[in-house]
Amino acid sequence: MSGWVRVCATSELLPGESKVAWDGDTPILVVNLDGDFYAVEDQCTHEDFELSAGVFSDGQVECTLHGARFDLRTGEALCAPAYSPVAKFPVKVEDGAVWTRDDR
Repeated sequence: MSGWVRVCATSELLPGESKVAWDGDTPILVVNLDGDFYAVEDQCTHEDFELSAGVFSDGQVECTLHGARFDLRTGEALCAPAYSPVAKFPVKVEDGAVWTRDDR
């Protein structure tokens, strides 16, 4: 299991904003939803495409490639063409910074 990866200072990730961090070879999309931070793998499960390029609204991200949507809080796939959830990762806020890790 990897250690925690620093994403950014909390002041650098305002509500509605997102950042991508890397834990080894894993891209992790971290999103601030109204002051709560969530992290999912930055890869659509339908096709290998980064979710960070997508459209964010109502706690969801829509993949720009084919329109699959995912719940950023749970990783759940919400519509076709994606049927599998994206991996969800832990997030912690410590010493004014946002941290995540690939805990698979």
